[in-house]
Amino acid sequence: MKNKITKIKEQAEQEITEIKDAKQVQDLKVKYLGKKSEFNQILKGLKDLSVEDKKVIGPLANQTKNEIKELLEQKEEVLENAVDAEKEWIDVTAPGKRIKPGKLHPLTLVQNQIEDIFTTMGFEIADGPEVETEFYNFDAINMPDDHPGRDMQDTFWISREEGRKKGTGTVLRTQTSSVQVRYMEKHKPPLRIIVPGRVFRNEATDASHEHTFNQFEALVVDKDVNVANFLNIVETFFTQFFGKKMDIRLRPSYFPFVEPGFEFDISCTNCNGKGCSVCSRTGWIELGGAGMVHQNVFEAAGYKKGEYQGFAWGFGVDRLAMMKYKIDDVRLFYNGDVRFVQQF
Repeated sequence: MKNKITKIKEQAEQEITEIKDAKQVQDLKVKYLGKKSEFNQILKGLKDLSVEDKKVIGPLANQTKNEIKELLEQKEEVLENAVDAEKEWIDVTAPGKRIKPGKLHPLTLVQNQIEDIFTTMGFEIADGPEVETEFYNFDAINMPDDHPGRDMQDTFWISREEGRKKGTGTVLRTQTSSVQVRYMEKHKPPLRIIVPGRVFRNEATDASHEHTFNQFEALVVDKDVNVANFLNIVETFFTQFFGKKMDIRLRPSYFPFVEPGFEFDISCTNCNGKGCSVCSRTGWIELGGAGMVHQNVFEAAGYKKGEYQGFAWGFGVDRLAMMKYKIDDVRLFYNGDVRFVQQF
């Protein structure tokens, strides 16, 4: 794997030195830094390596990827500033016609960063349908028939007939937790996955609420997984994401699909836990829910009750993006204003 990374780096350096125009820069960005690049395939394959190899290959791949990114940015800057006076006559009085390249949406930038961090820790990226069955969205994750989350006030129902057979309704998924049982039905532990994706809630919109938003789910299952493992992974993730040491606090809470359940807070990113108006002088910001996976969820996936244990946790990608980029209105993500996206 080391030799493969070295070979990719050498090839990239050679191709970068031969770049003649901005289009070639963009093409190489896609080739070496894009979602389908060899680097991403290497990072996705970390889960199959030993613990010792992960500690070497993960950081090496990320470092090499960053070095290639820096070389491309330097080449791009050189091309922008270069003027060949002998071959091209320039009318300095003519108005410029600069073509701006497209920008990634801030939610895409945040999701890409989240995925990069977790794949280096050996997680696999899983996905599921946005139009979901009632079984996977509610029944399989131990949500009772009378749970308020099933009501029309919270759920966009596509079909739900009176006198229906349990689990046969169709909904726009209300959380990415619906992917948990779908994935476990086809895979056996040990497993560790992340599930990013859009979810839908039938609620009024305001500066901090939207009917359509992005959520992020993480699931780890094995024979001896515990809360200490969860705390370590969460602290590692947020420290890397924000680029500074982050503290984590757990508070008891209830969620049907976990037992015990808790909400987790992170130290305020604005005041570093000292207390400010952003965190209501507490030094903490509530971010998401988590807990040890309920054994009923394992049963729904076909696992023997009591054979495995694991933890699940999730949070809103939109909320994290608002914190990272100091955005005060979630609706800005979805209003389609190109001027907003061009800032990132």
